[in-house]
Parts: sequence; C-alpha cells; structure tokens
Amino acid sequence: MIFHVNDSCWHHYNNEELYSLMASHPVLFPDLSSFEKTSNPDFPDFARKNHHFIDPWGCKWQTNDDGIIGAVIEHPLETWDEFETYFPPDPEKTTHWSSIDWREAASSKSSIGFFNSLNSADIGHGHTFLKLIDIRGYENSILDMADEDPGILQLLEMITDFNLGLVNRYINKVGVEFLGYAEDLGMEIGPMLSPSMFKKYILPAYKKIIKPAIDAGVIVHMHSDGDLRTLIPDLMSLDLHMLNLQDLVNGIDWIRDNLKGNICIDLDIDRQKITLNGTPAEIHELIDYEISQLNDPAGGLTMIYGLYPGVPVENIIALMDAMEKHAE
Repeated sequence: MIFHVNDSCWHHYNNEELYSLMASHPVLFPDLSSFEKTSNPDFPDFARKNHHFIDPWGCKWQTNDDGIIGAVIEHPLETWDEFETYFPPDPEKTTHWSSIDWREAASSKSSIGFFNSLNSADIGHGHTFLKLIDIRGYENSILDMADEDPGILQLLEMITDFNLGLVNRYINKVGVEFLGYAEDLGMEIGPMLSPSMFKKYILPAYKKIIKPAIDAGVIVHMHSDGDLRTLIPDLMSLDLHMLNLQDLVNGIDWIRDNLKGNICIDLDIDRQKITLNGTPAEIHELIDYEISQLNDPAGGLTMIYGLYPGVPVENIIALMDAMEKHAE
C-alpha cells in the first residue's frame, strides 16, 4: 500500500493537520523525514506556478499550480520546417527533465516513485508517445501517423535512441533493480491513439527500450493513466513485471478477469469520483471491494493512492485508514 502526497497539497491543506494525519499512519508513512512541514517547499522549475519551463527537448511548459506539472504550450516542431536542424538532448548529460551527473546518481542510490526498498529509477513520465506529442503537438502527431509521414518515424527513432541511452545508464552506471516506464495512453473512454497506430508506431519503441532491463534482470514497471483495455493485449506482450493502471476507468471486474494472475497489478486508486465526492463509508467499500477481487497471495497486487488538492479531509482519513488496515 502506497499513499503519495503531491507537493501541491502543502499549500492547499493545513500543514500541521496533514503532517499529523501522516504521522498517525506509520504503516503508510514509516519515515517522515523527507516530508516538508512548510507551505513553501522548493518546487522544481517544471512545477512552479506561472513559470515558463523549457525542457531539454525545447518544449515550453506552464503550470498554474505550484507542485503540479503543467502542459506544453509551445511545441518546438509545430511544423516540420525546423526538423533538419533539430537535435535531441544528450542522455549523458540530461534526463527528459533536467541535467544529471551519472556518477552522483550512482553514489546516491536514490529511489524514484515510491519503492524505497529497491534501488529504483524512472526514465521519465511521458517518455515516448507523450514526448512525441510534446514535440509535435497531439493533432499533428495523430495525423502524421494516419498519413504515414516519414518524419514521424525519424522523430520516434530519435526519441527511442535517447530513451535507450537513459535505460542503459540506469542499468550499467546506477545499477537499478527496478525501472519505471511511465506514460499515459488512455482517455476517459478508449486510448489516445488507435490500437493499430499504437501497434505500428509505439509498441516497437517500447520493446526496444524495455529489452535491456529485461535482459539485465531488472524489475520492469509500467504506468499509464486512462482506459487501456483495447491496448492491454499489446502491453502484455512486453514481458512487464508490474502494470499500474486506474481502477474505475478500466473497471475493477475487468481488471480481475483480464489481468489477475497474469501480472502484478499496481492499482491506481480512484482520484476523480468516490475519493473526491463520495463519503468515507463509500471509500471503505471501494477499497474493500478492490482487495476482495484483486488480492493475490502470489504477490500480484500493490495499490497506490495519489493525493491532490480538493479531497475533503474526512475522505483523506478514510483512505489512510482503509489502506493501512489492509496493509497490516
């Protein structure tokens, strides 16, 4: 059971109250030393309100709330006119978000995400399909695929080579035991691109960047928000160890019938409906039902909740109580 508190929460909730809730749930929060008890945490450049952040690919980002990554407002290849002089960043010097010193990364043994028991890393949320969108724009990217524009294959190759550079360095220089591949592919209903487009353009890139981790015996974790059901057959061909997907948009029963026993389900607990607008009793019912349907003694279930602003405090308490009860 993993309960993640987004940085933006520290300026939307009473800090002492939020910290007290965390301290009273030691199973979920065994170590509070990394959490800020201040309303002014040090937000990274890509999560600072009304700050224009240029990422290593030349995409301009903006967020309207400190602590939450925003959206790209300017795409460097809005047209193909500049493609001949467009060059990718160097994975020896930078990740998708910021510069990196690989010697320092190797010595720090820092963990990404929420798996602190393992030396872990993530190659960067939005590493392939979403990076394509960041660089070209969503509509352009989909039309490029539909038109079979040769430029889209060249750009995807550029992105894939960069990702491979990160993967190989995390494996060979940092010595990771767990590697995350986070990329949202789904909408509320259906995926963001057709299954045929995914299979033709994105799946081959995924296979290339996941293979080194599989070959090295690294645990491979994939996260994707949205409705993934039509993409699941192709995703399951990737030899993933863990798949993080949202509960209600995919359907708890559907997840049980199609994934339980075949992969470790890392269930992303609802953040839009019951936990936001429901009652504490409904939250307990949700967690109890998910456990009853998906629990796998073989090690096939982990659960995560991401807290963002807007959730009533009584619902936060209900979530922590329900998750901690089952974690014990």
